[in-house]
Amino acid sequence: MEELATVGEFGGNLKRELKKLFLLALGIKPDDALAEEFSLVASKGPNRKVGDYQCNHIMHKLAPKPSQSDFTRLIGQLIVSNFPASEMVKSCSVTGCGFINVVISSDYTAKSIENMLINGIDTWAPTLPVKRAVVDFYSPNIAKQLHVGHLRSPIIGDTIARLLEYSKVQVLRRNHVGDWGTHLGMIIEYLFEDFPGLPNDAVITIEYIEALYLKSKAKFEEDPVFKEKAKRALVCLQSGSPVYVKAWAKICEISRTESNKVTQRLQVELGEKGQSFYKPYISNMIEELTIKGLVQEIDGSRVISIQDLKTPLMLVKRDGGFTYSTTDMAALWYRLNEEKAEWIIYVTDVGQHEHFDKIFKAARKAGWLPANDTTYPRASHVGFGVVLEGNGKRFRSHRYCPTVCLVQLLEVAKTCSKTALIERGEGKEWTPKELDLTAEAIGYSMVKFADLKNNRLSSYTFSYDQMLCDKGKTAVYLHYAHARICSIIRKSGKDIDELKKAGKLALDHADERALGLHLLRFSETVEEACTKLLPHVVCEYLYGLSEQCSKFYHNCQVIGSAEETSRLLLCEATGIVMRKCFHLLGITPVYKL
Repeated sequence: MEELATVGEFGGNLKRELKKLFLLALGIKPDDALAEEFSLVASKGPNRKVGDYQCNHIMHKLAPKPSQSDFTRLIGQLIVSNFPASEMVKSCSVTGCGFINVVISSDYTAKSIENMLINGIDTWAPTLPVKRAVVDFYSPNIAKQLHVGHLRSPIIGDTIARLLEYSKVQVLRRNHVGDWGTHLGMIIEYLFEDFPGLPNDAVITIEYIEALYLKSKAKFEEDPVFKEKAKRALVCLQSGSPVYVKAWAKICEISRTESNKVTQRLQVELGEKGQSFYKPYISNMIEELTIKGLVQEIDGSRVISIQDLKTPLMLVKRDGGFTYSTTDMAALWYRLNEEKAEWIIYVTDVGQHEHFDKIFKAARKAGWLPANDTTYPRASHVGFGVVLEGNGKRFRSHRYCPTVCLVQLLEVAKTCSKTALIERGEGKEWTPKELDLTAEAIGYSMVKFADLKNNRLSSYTFSYDQMLCDKGKTAVYLHYAHARICSIIRKSGKDIDELKKAGKLALDHADERALGLHLLRFSETVEEACTKLLPHVVCEYLYGLSEQCSKFYHNCQVIGSAEETSRLLLCEATGIVMRKCFHLLGITPVYKL
């Protein structure tokens, strides 16, 4: 059975703790094959009336035929009668064809929340069976301005890194920039045609470099002579020719400066190790693979043939140049052997699935990775759908028409947010700086949440109106829910830290209990998002939490009620969990609106 995360005494992963109890009731050992078939789901809709969690999958496993429903119901009743006593569980019942419904104890929920308030939300963090991971994300190509098509990798990668970091994993964030490919040979060769010697710094701007890229790309496709020159230029660069390296360094420097403007606004931290970083490791890597008998020479190229794949993995081209596969193999070797990573995660669009499938299979063939891709060390490709234009095609750098720059999108989001705040009369007593910071926090979060709330595998069409919408399942709704909770606490005038020490939590009202139980599901949500590498799971949880918070706010008086202390503590716990969700999504919380 896959190794599972561990949790604390209170506030741990409810599904995990319940599973342990069910396995005891069934007499199944954790390492038994049947244990893998066991699963629990959080009850939704009408099922909430009979239980908070439901177990049904194992019933289908024991008796898959409908005619055996009496048998599965009997099995369910036997399990319930044999269920171990636990402070966590209030009751178990059997419905339908043997579905077992579990009601979580409100006292246990309250104690778990009290424990978190005193000891911090880190006590709710799962501990994954991996200590160090590399998350390879963002990775833009040098010489291109970043447009909305580049949005997904930095924010999905950052969220995955944050989830792992919260789960006690040391994460090496890697920006594997494309600074060593064919497009550099094209650009440098075209640059030398324009300027036999390097132009002065005033001429080389990001706009000039991007224009150079588009012109050189067109010429590369149309002019066979230029195409050969560009290929030779790349070989000269990769061989370390000083003239070519000087031009390359300047282009990289300017591109990096522009790229950093985006990551700074998005609050994404990265350590750059581009393709060129791994050049010193390529020759030894190829020699190791050659000694193992994996490298073949075909038509002057050096390749690795992989079973079931039509095309081999290219390591060295006929002209002596290296490929993306070469540097990716060197990077994988480095991450496993030098950085000692146990889990290497690549965050790119789904179009690169075949490329990484080939890399991973070559690594398994070399013995770098285990044959079983569910054990460690592990390499995973986190593919995501692309951002589409109105015509249904993916966003790309166009030869003749400009795309929506990412910096421009973020600036528009901030401006729209500020305009909306002013029109609503929000922040009349705010200073200009407070208004600006609030508009920035909301504007940038609108862009991030609009992307992250989608299942990462789905593509979507870019629309200013949809991305910057403040109605429905949006960041604005989440910010208002958080700000309302903070407002209640401020208006109470109570010292929350003192209440944490002396106050007790009670969840007697149905909406108090529903909110408390949703808070307790935070740990299992984080673990699911980590293990499945799906950031939208956190978005769904946070939106659901905001909805539960709204119901609680409307139906349970806080200030001045007999339950004021308990409900203030519940408000504080909700705010803490919301802020941790915001953090995991890379969103700056807003405390008043």
